Amino acid sequence: MKKHIIEQFDLSGDIAVSVKEMNLYYGSFHALKSIYMDFPKNKLTALIGPSGCGKSTLIKSLNRMNDLIEGCKITGEIKIGNTDVYARKTDLSRLRKNVGMVFQRPNPLAMSVYDNIAYGPRTFGIRAKSELDGIVESSLKGAAMWDEVKDRLNKSALGLSGGQQQRLCIARALSVEPQILLMDEPTSALDPISTGKIEELCLELKKNMTIIMVTHNMQQAFRIADYTAYFLLGEMIEMDETKKLFAHPQNKKTDDYINGRFG
Repeated sequence: MKKHIIEQFDLSGDIAVSVKEMNLYYGSFHALKSIYMDFPKNKLTALIGPSGCGKSTLIKSLNRMNDLIEGCKITGEIKIGNTDVYARKTDLSRLRKNVGMVFQRPNPLAMSVYDNIAYGPRTFGIRAKSELDGIVESSLKGAAMWDEVKDRLNKSALGLSGGQQQRLCIARALSVEPQILLMDEPTSALDPISTGKIEELCLELKKNMTIIMVTHNMQQAFRIADYTAYFLLGEMIEMDETKKLFAHPQNKKTDDYINGRFG
């Protein structure tokens, strides 16, 4: 059995991430208000809503990226499996390794394709070239781009197209075997063909991990999300199975947004 690079979280139940009575403040600004949400394991949950409604703020809280923002205060509870994300004893390296992040714009490191993927494993102490070679290959295959780049592993990642760079960033996240993948509008800067490739990739990846995706593209949420949650002004208005939410929203605010009467 393959040994994991770093200890994983116990996700033996059906819920990967649980958020209860969460409030987030930037100074005196109340950015997220009394959020209650459960994110099912090995499913893709999409967060939709107008700009500035708290979607990205929420996902950055799940791996404590908001720790880096001065004046940010969080109350309530966020758990990954049975682990309290904001407990003092929580290991941030373990958290951020198991809860990976892909950003809106591709952010490859200014190094070779190979070194982009090997960077994370090396950080966690893997040095053997044979092991790194295997991780690089499996990660690029996992991101559905091995055949495209296997002959240019030693060339700069900055020479790849925008869509390839974004899939490389996904491969870089996969290299440390995350259990949860956070995606903050991962296709908003991409053309339709690259967008389609990333959507296909997400459908494959969720077989083995939980994906939480912020998207402004409601058609994208409808195509690939198992569950969708609608946010407005820092509140989670409604969450349901995607097809139910789009066909029969229970809240008028959700109905107005989905049908173009707002936002």
